[in-house]
Amino acid sequence: MVIKVYIASSTGSVAVKKHQQAVVGFLEANRISFQEVDITMLEEQRLQMYRNIPKDKQPEKGNPLPPQIFNEDRYCGDYEDFFQSKEDNTVFAFLGLSSQPSVKDSES
Repeated sequence: MVIKVYIASSTGSVAVKKHQQAVVGFLEANRISFQEVDITMLEEQRLQMYRNIPKDKQPEKGNPLPPQIFNEDRYCGDYEDFFQSKEDNTVFAFLGLSSQPSVKDSES
């Protein structure tokens, strides 16, 4: 299982940058393996992100903004969903992970 975080490396939005940093920082701090997918580098990556976001999670106007989080190709949610799962202490379930990796597991 690979957690994929779709980001935009070149964005003028301070909010998007902060949201991306919050997600990536949390994953790094908790030693959760993930892959950043930069939607500004390849059109196909951006289109893949758009295609895999469920219709009910698409904004009424415009395109979904990064960060968007997936476990492989299963959609987990956007920043707001991630933030809510953090507040509810359910991030590992949100990401589709069984539990937090222990320090011993990540060092071996």
